[in-house]
Amino acid sequence: MTSEAARTAALLSNAKAALELYHDIFVDDDGTLTFRHGDVPCAVQAMQLAEGLNVLSVQCVVAWDLPDSPEISASVADRGGEALFGTPAVVHTDQGIDVTLRYTFPAEGLDVNALGTLFMLVVSGASQFRADLVAGSQR
Repeated sequence: MTSEAARTAALLSNAKAALELYHDIFVDDDGTLTFRHGDVPCAVQAMQLAEGLNVLSVQCVVAWDLPDSPEISASVADRGGEALFGTPAVVHTDQGIDVTLRYTFPAEGLDVNALGTLFMLVVSGASQFRADLVAGSQR
């Protein structure tokens, strides 16, 4: 195993331990950690962006098949300007729009409790974002 692979494996192991404090975690064949926070499916991956810069990336699928309306797109853009933990994105599909939230951060050196707190800030924000979007799309 290369040193890069060992570091990313260690990051994922630490992330799994942190997430297991709050959620049931599944490990996909490629090592990706997946879980649900309420109605929001999430995935965590580890990677080395540059020598000495190892990061975790959390991706949450906030909503899907929402009406493709300017109001919803504006709501996502507004949320992006307010978000502390994550960047929202809109994906246009044949069924409407899907909304994701991604947060990537350097994670080496964080203990399990600190990492768990950081994950919960991200995914609880994604869940609140979902509740707001779904309520807004039903008006």
